Amino acid sequence: MQSEHCKVSLLHACKEKKMDVMVLIDSFKGSMTSMEAGNAARDGVLRVYPHANVTVCPLADGGEGTTDALIEGLGGRKVELSVTGPMGSRVKAYYGILADEKTVVMEMAQAAGITLVEEAQRNPGKATTYGVGEMIRDAVSRGYRKFIIGIGGSATNDGGIGMLRALGVKFLTKDGEEAGEGADALGKIHFVSLEHLMPELKECDFQIACDVTNPLCGEKGATYIYGKQKGIREEEMPRIDADMKHYAAITAERIGVDYAAREGAGAAGGMGYAFISYLGARLVPGIELILDVIHFEEEAKKAQIVLTGEGRLDLQTAMGKAPVGVARAAKKYGCKVIAFAGSVTKEATACNDNGIDAFFPIVRGVCTLEEAMQREKAMENLTDSVEQVFRLL
Repeated sequence: MQSEHCKVSLLHACKEKKMDVMVLIDSFKGSMTSMEAGNAARDGVLRVYPHANVTVCPLADGGEGTTDALIEGLGGRKVELSVTGPMGSRVKAYYGILADEKTVVMEMAQAAGITLVEEAQRNPGKATTYGVGEMIRDAVSRGYRKFIIGIGGSATNDGGIGMLRALGVKFLTKDGEEAGEGADALGKIHFVSLEHLMPELKECDFQIACDVTNPLCGEKGATYIYGKQKGIREEEMPRIDADMKHYAAITAERIGVDYAAREGAGAAGGMGYAFISYLGARLVPGIELILDVIHFEEEAKKAQIVLTGEGRLDLQTAMGKAPVGVARAAKKYGCKVIAFAGSVTKEATACNDNGIDAFFPIVRGVCTLEEAMQREKAMENLTDSVEQVFRLL
């Protein structure tokens, strides 16, 4: 009887134990959003520690899904609009306005993404970022001045001239004509006119989520590293890279500074370069930018345990994807970091050397991939898995 009484007393003591937990889980693509996963994990913690203080924050890396994650997690709304797609046809796009009614979040892939173009139709020589400029112009016209923009997943290699044209920059040939769109226009540029650039842009703050360090040109530049996946043939690369160098030289002559060698200038087919050179933007690693937006450090200072994760933990995760970004930041404050994923690979053990103390797959029992990805089932599995882990803590 005494032994049984001790067990009950110990259980009650554990349930009353003060615990501060922070939850930041990336979306399980095709299954759970970031906040759905975070709330499911929270429920697992509260089953064991009903009095725990659990803070759930959205997580993304600045790429696909960032706008949705921040709108859902921080409060906000979507602005829907029709813009010029990468191959010139109209496409439906949206950007987010966060709850502060000051900050705009957008992804260039909404207007110039590679998923908007069938593989057989991909043609970076003609593909344009004009629609991205239309999104920015729309937000600026509505009075917004603070921008967070993700620039991954593009179908373009136009050095950002399409976006800049939509904002009022004119790229002219030696005959004074418009140079045109896409990578094919770069070599035709003889003069850049900033006369009609939106004056409001001088008041804007642009933070660009960028996780690559490639310069604009050369063997490690936009064309040679990323051009093939966008449809540039091997034999075209020397010409297009030379045209990009020409564009950079004309730009440097016009603005008085050469940013072509800057880390990240080659991101998204030269969009990094355009943002730095013409809009005074800062390129920031995606996870750092998101953690800053959600005020991670303020919450992490109070937390004992941080929960993170994503759909699949593997070697790429360890190389710097969102969960490891969270783990590294959390370690500054001595937090234990536990990760959960739909699946894990053998190589995921590398995560243990990058801040994640332990990780766990959430799938319980044999099932098909389709069954495992069902939203309700995935949330249930995550909640149950977190509960079992916290019974040990």
